[in-house]
Amino acid sequence: MNFAGQQKQIETAEALAPGDASGVSPDVVTEAPASGLRSRYAWLGTIASLVIFAGSLFVLWKLVQSVTWAEMHAAFTAATGEQLGLALLFVAISYLFLTCYDALALRQLKLKVPYRTTALASFTSYAVSFTLGFPLLTAGTIRYWIYSSKGLSAAKIAALTVIAGFTFWLGMGVVLGLSLVAEAGQLAALTFTSIALNQGVGFGALLAVVAYLLWVSLKRRHVRVRSWRLELPGASVSLSQMVVGIGDVCAAAATLYVLLPAGTSIGFTTFVAIYVLAAMLGIASNAPGGIGVFEATILLALSSLPRDQVLGSLLLFRVCYYLVPFVIALVMLTVYEVAKRARAARA
Repeated sequence: MNFAGQQKQIETAEALAPGDASGVSPDVVTEAPASGLRSRYAWLGTIASLVIFAGSLFVLWKLVQSVTWAEMHAAFTAATGEQLGLALLFVAISYLFLTCYDALALRQLKLKVPYRTTALASFTSYAVSFTLGFPLLTAGTIRYWIYSSKGLSAAKIAALTVIAGFTFWLGMGVVLGLSLVAEAGQLAALTFTSIALNQGVGFGALLAVVAYLLWVSLKRRHVRVRSWRLELPGASVSLSQMVVGIGDVCAAAATLYVLLPAGTSIGFTTFVAIYVLAAMLGIASNAPGGIGVFEATILLALSSLPRDQVLGSLLLFRVCYYLVPFVIALVMLTVYEVAKRARAARA
């Protein structure tokens, strides 16, 4: 699950030529007039991100003041082998779904790339960008490094990135909507909101997803990314994106859920809603991996649990979901580059 944020602005992208509802070929770049109003107020988004990040760090600092290092160390090391094994299993499932983001985008663009290449590019780009942040630079560079060797241009890779972003948000919308509706009462008690508000937001999220699916099913739709025009996936690909996004979000949430203190009474459906909210705030902050913002939100929502134990679970989650894949990605990229140079030397 991309905590670091989906790429909202792409420097270059290739327009998608007319095709069938399930996929189209990228052939022509269509330039759109720049919006002066949008650029004039673009700094507001940056300020909002900084405010969220700074506010969350302050809340996190206040929350952990009562926790000693000894308590946190004990909580961090209290996880059983079964918990760690399940957590790593869900990490693997989540990253497997992440490789499907790129696979579906390539299908939409009618580009044939071997799955082993797709898996390498998507896994390593997400694992590195989740940890280092700056996804446009880190993930974009890795994707270009790998996909360009298969003949994909920078514009096609940018289009792939945009379509993969839609997969993420479709999954987030469905999971958030269903969990808010199904667990409105328990979430109201945890987040100090009302049942009616939770249900209203939940139904609103589900309605937005249904409206989007109907919108793209009626005819070909386009989205403008800066000065470029991209054709959106049709209904069949969008439904596949939704399923993949749901799988990714649930697997990522399950990673942290199995690491929570033993005897946790919060149901998984309720926890998923909390997790999605924390993830969305982390994305809005633009902090690498939503660090600080994500932890503060989880600690506030799970205030009924021992704070030191929840902090230990969050630290373990960071290790399992971010650090381990990051190290594996670096090894894979090193092996890929060595093998590439070896093949070039033999040619």
